[in-house]
Amino acid sequence: MAKTITIVGATGAQGKGVVRAFLNNPAYHVRAITRNPSSEAGKALAAQGAEVVAADLNDPASLQTAFEGSHIIYAVTNFFEPFTAHQSATKAMEVEVQQGINLAQAAASTPTLEHYIWSTLPNALAISSGKYLVPHFEGKNRIDAYIRDKQPDLLRKTTFFWVTWYHANYQFPMFRPYWIGTAEKYIQLANYAPDTPIQTIGDVSVNVGSFVKAAVEQPDKTRNGAIVLAGCAGYTAGEMLQMWAAARGTKAQFVQVSGQAFREVWPLWAEEMGGMMEFWEEFRERSWSDPSGGKVLTKADLGVQGLQSLEEAYKGLEL
Repeated sequence: MAKTITIVGATGAQGKGVVRAFLNNPAYHVRAITRNPSSEAGKALAAQGAEVVAADLNDPASLQTAFEGSHIIYAVTNFFEPFTAHQSATKAMEVEVQQGINLAQAAASTPTLEHYIWSTLPNALAISSGKYLVPHFEGKNRIDAYIRDKQPDLLRKTTFFWVTWYHANYQFPMFRPYWIGTAEKYIQLANYAPDTPIQTIGDVSVNVGSFVKAAVEQPDKTRNGAIVLAGCAGYTAGEMLQMWAAARGTKAQFVQVSGQAFREVWPLWAEEMGGMMEFWEEFRERSWSDPSGGKVLTKADLGVQGLQSLEEAYKGLEL
């Protein structure tokens, strides 16, 4: 009998990648969760063979209904939706935390559930001993704590799944390289040094499914609160920019500015993203570590292969 894998946010960047990994596998029945099954994206999933079900992360009852009969759940929240809507990191964290708790409670009340894969991020506040609160990390970390402290049965079924830097982050205004005609090159302004290390998933919609599939197929290794790092490779910020430029057949220059100047150019957004980059610059490889000392499972630990390279991903990225 096929196991039902239910994918929250199935029309989003992560969700599409997870759907792709399981859709044509007869061992799994794919249930795609979206707020609007009648959207073009929802119809496309149905045409590909997914069961498309409506649910809203702000509506616990709809999640419980959508999760019925699920054996595996891939759960994700989108901090940046309420962040954009409210123009407030504090409000966005509040919304995200409640959505994450709604998801966890609905999953915990699903008797058929065997594996809960929760898309989260490292605890920057704990790693930095309180120096860096990165809002789109912190909201997820509070949900992590809820699962660990309030849902022990769910914790035994849970994988904490860390998805690293998207290649498409260059589409964010504060990361975008800008063409300067008089210099005949692209310029990327940054409040961090060019040697800042960045772990990347590359094209998340292409590569994330391989990590989820590996986690699902090795439950004894990945459940019980284990952490999986969904990252294909690591580069410095400067190397990444030059890789993007080479893939596009152009020239680019990395220009470091002060944190104050960066925030003045992009208020609010730079505070959120700039803080993350300063955290990565200072804590480097420790940025993707478990502050409690636990092991973080990598692609090598899980035997993940056949990933698309960042260079290849950049060839198709339009800014």
